[in-house]
Amino acid sequence: MATFSVKQIKALLSEHGMPTDQLDSAAEEICSRHSAVMDSIREERDGYKKDAETLASVQKELDALRSKQDDGLQEKLDKLQQEYDAYRTAAEGEKALTAKKAAYQEVCKDAGLSEKGVAKAMKYCDWSTVELDESGKVKDAKAIIKGLREEWAEHVTTTTTTGAPTQTPPANGGAGRKSKAEIMQIADDAERQRAIAENHDLFGF
Repeated sequence: MATFSVKQIKALLSEHGMPTDQLDSAAEEICSRHSAVMDSIREERDGYKKDAETLASVQKELDALRSKQDDGLQEKLDKLQQEYDAYRTAAEGEKALTAKKAAYQEVCKDAGLSEKGVAKAMKYCDWSTVELDESGKVKDAKAIIKGLREEWAEHVTTTTTTGAPTQTPPANGGAGRKSKAEIMQIADDAERQRAIAENHDLFGF
């Protein structure tokens, strides 16, 4: 900032016609006021400079804080996404397993397993080996049925043997003959299978 000396001010006043006897006092007065104004301006300038430096420091702190907050939020969002993905994967896996169990249970029934046999076959099944086709049915069902009948032979309640001679009904018209439901309730497996064979017409073979 430009400043003026007393000598410079006296010269300016003289040029504008001020009497010589008044130059000293006038010049000193103007110089004093000018100095006061300049000091005020410098003080104000320094204040603005300090405020600017403070503002820059505060802005830096705000940026750092905002960055930390953003990092924390992103971490939470990532955690929520991971939890959601894990839940979705578990849900899809459970849904697929439920479909496998339903389809496999039908295969067990097609194999002629009793209710107890179906329960055992389901309990000891390795579900990772069971695959479903596009229609939701178990792949290679025939091979699985064969394996089930061999593994759980004691629980097979029906037979696929064909060509057995048709038995002549009792002369009394079937009096005393057990119904299908009664035969299925026979506790002894061997006796139940014999009754099924004797009354195969009740079972559709």
